[in-house]
Amino acid sequence: MSTNSRIGILHRDGTPETIRCHWDGYPEHQMPILTGHYDTAEKVRALLALGDISSLGERLVPDTDEPHSFQKPADGVTVAYHRDRGEPPQPSVFHRSIKELKNSDWSIDWIYLFDEEDGKWLPPIKD
Repeated sequence: MSTNSRIGILHRDGTPETIRCHWDGYPEHQMPILTGHYDTAEKVRALLALGDISSLGERLVPDTDEPHSFQKPADGVTVAYHRDRGEPPQPSVFHRSIKELKNSDWSIDWIYLFDEEDGKWLPPIKD
């Protein structure tokens, strides 16, 4: 069974922008990766540019000579539905507020938001 999450950025105007992550969305897995490897707004925006993901990795892209696919992902590389499986793009979603995001019917367990203004991750939000 998967633990679904939404990962995103809380913009300066208070609007969240998120993508869905299908696997391993529990804080013990996600937070070390997010805080250790996606520690700037620019890195978070690059992650969001992938659209919805299957799993979060420490890296966005494999090395140039490193094989990577949905079926056989490179070690530590994020797996994206569009890029790695050829599915139609599922871009990031903008929400009016954190409250609206929490009240949406996403069937997710956790929400992770990088605060663009403070430059750090907020505590995980249990949905």
